Amino acid sequence: MTSIFKGRDQPVRPHGRSSSAIPTPVGATAVLDQRLRFTGWSREAEELFGLASEEVLGRSADAVLADAETGVGVSAAAGGGVAWSLGPRPVRRGDGRPVSVSLSLTRLALGAGATGWLLTAMDAELAHREAIGRAMLDGLDREAPVQLVVYDTDARVRWINAAIEKQFGILLEDAADRFVKDILPQGEVLGEEGTATSVEEIVQRVARTGAPVIDVRYRSSTHLDPHHERVWSCSYFRLQDDDGRPIGVCEAGLDITDRYVARQRLALLSRASGSIGRTLDIRRTAQDLAELVVPEFADAVTVDIIEAVLSGQEPQHFGTHLTLCQVAHRTDHAAAKDTAYDALDTVRLRCLAENAPATDAATHVLALPLKARGATLGVVAFARSRHADPFDQEEIQLAEELVSRTAVCLDNARRYAREHATALTLQRDLLPRTLPQQPGVEVAHRYLPAAGPAGVGGDWYDVIPLSGARVGLVVGDVAGHGTGAAATMGRVRTTVAALAALDLAPDELLARLDDLVARTGAPPSGPAEAEDQALGVTCLYAIYDPVSRHCVMARAGHLPPVLVTADGHAELVDLPAGPPLGLGGLPFECSAIELSEGTTLALYTDGLVENRHTDIDAGVRALCTALAGPEDGQLDKTCDRVITSLLPQLPEDDAALLLLRVHALAENLVVTWDVASDAGEVARARSLALGQLAAWGVDEAASFVVELVVSELVTNAIRYGGAPVCLRLIRECGLIVEVSDGGHTSPHLRRAAMEDEGGRGLFLVAQLTQRWGTRYTPTGKTIWTEVSPVPAKMPGTFAGEQFEL
Repeated sequence: MTSIFKGRDQPVRPHGRSSSAIPTPVGATAVLDQRLRFTGWSREAEELFGLASEEVLGRSADAVLADAETGVGVSAAAGGGVAWSLGPRPVRRGDGRPVSVSLSLTRLALGAGATGWLLTAMDAELAHREAIGRAMLDGLDREAPVQLVVYDTDARVRWINAAIEKQFGILLEDAADRFVKDILPQGEVLGEEGTATSVEEIVQRVARTGAPVIDVRYRSSTHLDPHHERVWSCSYFRLQDDDGRPIGVCEAGLDITDRYVARQRLALLSRASGSIGRTLDIRRTAQDLAELVVPEFADAVTVDIIEAVLSGQEPQHFGTHLTLCQVAHRTDHAAAKDTAYDALDTVRLRCLAENAPATDAATHVLALPLKARGATLGVVAFARSRHADPFDQEEIQLAEELVSRTAVCLDNARRYAREHATALTLQRDLLPRTLPQQPGVEVAHRYLPAAGPAGVGGDWYDVIPLSGARVGLVVGDVAGHGTGAAATMGRVRTTVAALAALDLAPDELLARLDDLVARTGAPPSGPAEAEDQALGVTCLYAIYDPVSRHCVMARAGHLPPVLVTADGHAELVDLPAGPPLGLGGLPFECSAIELSEGTTLALYTDGLVENRHTDIDAGVRALCTALAGPEDGQLDKTCDRVITSLLPQLPEDDAALLLLRVHALAENLVVTWDVASDAGEVARARSLALGQLAAWGVDEAASFVVELVVSELVTNAIRYGGAPVCLRLIRECGLIVEVSDGGHTSPHLRRAAMEDEGGRGLFLVAQLTQRWGTRYTPTGKTIWTEVSPVPAKMPGTFAGEQFEL
């Protein structure tokens, strides 16, 4: 193994520099007699002065070494004594070129009592460069602040300069012939992404390839300060001999701890922008902060939030007695045993009491209040190991910036939690808690509010009892999220229910609803008014008649329903789309289908079948697959199966599902008679109705009410409506009496005077029945009533008027 440094006086030539980089000066000698004539001339003198010995021997030194500028000879410039020297002087070479030389003469005994002089000459420029080179090497060794290490090709330390000894507390004799990993076992080389390799690997690679490695970050504690780490920027280049063979590697290092820490702080702030507040969840946001700062900034951190903030309350409304909830805690387990956790509570409480940063330098604890919009939401406490440095002013400012960003995100999450809870409460209050049980149908439903940052949306559904044992089915979706969407949903749902009470066909109901939405969503009159969220709402409305088993439906921009037959086949209903509500003036189309016994109809919103990972077509296919298969008997189980299949996690948007399984009414529960347009037919109609009631086992009181209703309605139909007149009775839960005629004039209640002979019929009908109303058909109208099977006791007077039954 070639020795590189045995001591501090044997420099080596760095890789890449020529043999003349630090040249060896030419030392020329000559001998002169007593009269300063040359009697000897060395080969080095020939090279330096460009003169052969035969051209010089016997000649005077004054002639050969005269000053090329002044012509002054050596003897005139020389002093007395046994030795003297001349500073750099230009001497003309044999080829005519001047050369600057330093001369020295030393008295020389020539034998037999004769004396002479020994002349030594040196190229003055090369001598100066040699002096500079030696001074430079000595400076790098003893004075330079740069750390220098020379390794052999096996990566063992062969030499270190004084800067290494001062900063690491290591002597050359202790480091020589050892690997760095044995000298500083806790040190590590930092890669660009924090990955670590070894100094030995780098040195061996440079020695093998000759390619320099620049700006490697090395982190380690030192023997002088074993509890604090510092960072150096190190560069490596190969050393080789005159023949180009590698003999070692030189490492040059510079302490960059302050710069490295500053960059780490900036990087920490940069990462905070992307990692804190990624969700509108208070606990998750606090955990984001804890994960960011441990262990890079602190060895432990706790985040405590005022209890009421977690429920979304305004922090300024709190009293003096606050209840804190710890929502995040993180510890670097490597430093846990040396961290003063017992001081956290004291510093944290002082921080809250003073509503200002609090520190404890002795225990290395820092507490900062979480403030947003002038209100305190909680407190964050940072702790470090007892062996670490206490938090300095720059680090406190960094912590304040991190906590401030966290507080803003927490306040946003708090406000979202409040609005989400408000919107959810509003929506749940507006949605039906229970759906009415209607004859001929089974109903099941599910509603899942959005779990994402968008908040609760405006999905809704409804089941509306209609006349003639029919049922109205509604599902819709209001654009947007939050309390505005929930409030708009309630307004639209109420409007749909009011329009459905008019017994309108689905296409007509949507047309009227579209007109209302378009008018309420007109351009605002001032800049402060927000756009109405009803614009763009989608809706599907269907009417199912269990007597005829017909279902008529229309949709306004909503997804079509899925029809599942009794044998388990599922497919989309071919239903014209129609525009979303609020566009105004565009038509809607109805589609009528006949539903066989046991058929299931599925109405739903897009949140059930669409998300960021699944497009709507794939979601609808998945819904059909989930609904298909043999009937399991209970619609609630079917709902659960669909939700589990399509929404294994909480949905990003509101999702609603309404299932309707149909059953036809038994034929013996519905009877219909045609009535001729003759006043004499009224008695016949009463007789037919009473006979059927008797067959059904209806008690006398209910039969009496039905007889009166039939008599009044049939009389009015014959007198004012016109042919064709039809009487229908339906026995389901209660008694339904319907009389249809060919007229389109709507009947209305009026108060008859004491002297009037008529005008009391509908008034009596309204008093004796549960409900009554009118619906229009393509051929006329139908007056319908619902009579309780056990009617209440009938009064003898109405508004002070006497009457006889």
